[in-house]
Amino acid sequence: MASTRKLLTVVCFNLLLGAAAVASTQPVHAPHVIVVSVHELASQTGVEIMRAGGNAVDAAVATGFALAVVHPAAGNLGGGGFMLVRMTDSKLHFIDFREKAPAAATATMYLDSNGDVTDDPWLGYRSIGVPGSVAGLVFAETHLGKLTLAQVMAPAIRLAREGYPLTWQEARDMRDDKYLGKFPESRRIFQRDGNYYKQGEIFRQPELARTLERIASNPSDFYHGAMARELATSIQKGGGLITTNDLANYEVKERAPVEGSYRGYQVISAPPPSSGGTVLLEILNILEGYDLARSGARSAESVHLVAEAFRRAFYDRAEFMGDPDFSKIPVAQLIDKKYAAAWRESIEPEHASISKNLKRPAIFSELEQYAAAHPQPTVTTESPHTTHYSVVDAEGNAVAVTTTLNDWFGSRVTAEGLGFLLNDEMDDFAAKPDVPNSDDLIQGRANAISPGKRPLSSMAPTMVLNDGKLFLVLGSPGSSRIISTVANVLIGVVDYGMNIQEAVNAPRFHNQWIPDVLSLEEWFSPDTVKILEQMGYTIKFGVGKGDEWRGYWSDAECIGIDPKTGERLGASDVRHNGKAVGY
Repeated sequence: MASTRKLLTVVCFNLLLGAAAVASTQPVHAPHVIVVSVHELASQTGVEIMRAGGNAVDAAVATGFALAVVHPAAGNLGGGGFMLVRMTDSKLHFIDFREKAPAAATATMYLDSNGDVTDDPWLGYRSIGVPGSVAGLVFAETHLGKLTLAQVMAPAIRLAREGYPLTWQEARDMRDDKYLGKFPESRRIFQRDGNYYKQGEIFRQPELARTLERIASNPSDFYHGAMARELATSIQKGGGLITTNDLANYEVKERAPVEGSYRGYQVISAPPPSSGGTVLLEILNILEGYDLARSGARSAESVHLVAEAFRRAFYDRAEFMGDPDFSKIPVAQLIDKKYAAAWRESIEPEHASISKNLKRPAIFSELEQYAAAHPQPTVTTESPHTTHYSVVDAEGNAVAVTTTLNDWFGSRVTAEGLGFLLNDEMDDFAAKPDVPNSDDLIQGRANAISPGKRPLSSMAPTMVLNDGKLFLVLGSPGSSRIISTVANVLIGVVDYGMNIQEAVNAPRFHNQWIPDVLSLEEWFSPDTVKILEQMGYTIKFGVGKGDEWRGYWSDAECIGIDPKTGERLGASDVRHNGKAVGY
């Protein structure tokens, strides 16, 4: 019965999504290596590097630099992110290259004289955090790669110098972004001073090519040399806070990933300052007490149970998560299975919970002590415009990378003379208590602005092992929906027996505690929606805030491993224009 329901779900979804989705119900099969990203040229770059003798880390670094060229809206040199690496010797590495607040940042820097939040956190020079992407990619290459930095950066340099043809969507995105035009350097490069690029035109970035060449030749220049001085001067000229000292003091952090289990599978994911892995594991721990396969994929019963797990884990996210270098985050208690069992007792099988009435299980004194010390949750913005890519090489080394400028095209500021966009990551901090953000996402005072601090994230590069062997490599952009997207995909494979492409394709849903809304993609059956409404859910289709709801959800770029053959199975999200490439 469960397999029949699974088949009906997949068929209905593909009929609604159209012929393109029907053609994409099977993953890309590759016996040796595979790269999955939002842009085919970036995926090809990673494969090219592995053909040249590189490992998965070499390929991931090359893909990251290529995305900075061909996906400027989210791929980047001027942002940050997280990289999860598992080598064939089973050693795990989690590389934190999240942006940091500059030394001059203050907790109230974005409040006007009336105490209201200005536009500064998300637009322009004052929104820029100290970028970590260059440091993170160079760190990974230096410590875990096989090739030289110059070798892995060569394809990105070539793409920037020679250019690439723009798709209709890429040309439209650059043309239609009304904020890019507010900054002359961005308007010149991405909007050609009003002579907008069209589909099929070659987009060349000579300044970016020169910057990449300088980094390949001397990567320390970005943080300690002439390039650091040029970057700081450009930012300060526009009124930003970043100094050469901020750049010189930036450091990559190697952290221990969070680990747990789900129905016998080992799950490895992102630790703080990302909330992604902790919240994901808490969700899975709650769901482990239910037989989801019995109720069937995307049935009202199944959606209800998963949504209630989402609700409770996001409630805890709001209270407890932040930068572990500034607050002691009680991760061990949050991912304890006894805690999940206590949460399950509050879930009614046929009725939606009311978010404002949730009461956290009082079984760990550490959680109670932390909550008492941080009594007032605060809100912050987190943009959905991030990008994720996944890599597996011939030896079985695996890399999952999620990286971001935060907003679409970041701060919209292009570093003068350097050709790359800069982040608006300061917007991920909590600017003021009780002010709804663009995602209505609530977070705690552990995420208040402080000099040198890394803002809280939902990024969740994740791997799943089966009997100690690599099974899944997962991740997505999408703000808070990163976590629910990764959970949806993982549950699709483990509980419902979908292949990785079917799990990526399947309709997604999301609940993040506040607002008390169940978000659905539009291709859920009307009967399911009606039952969920009868259970007490307020349903919204798409994502957004208030009456401003839109279709964008997330972009899962994932890999599965066939446990029998070891074949690599690449699944690029049918909602976007990415590509799995392998051989």
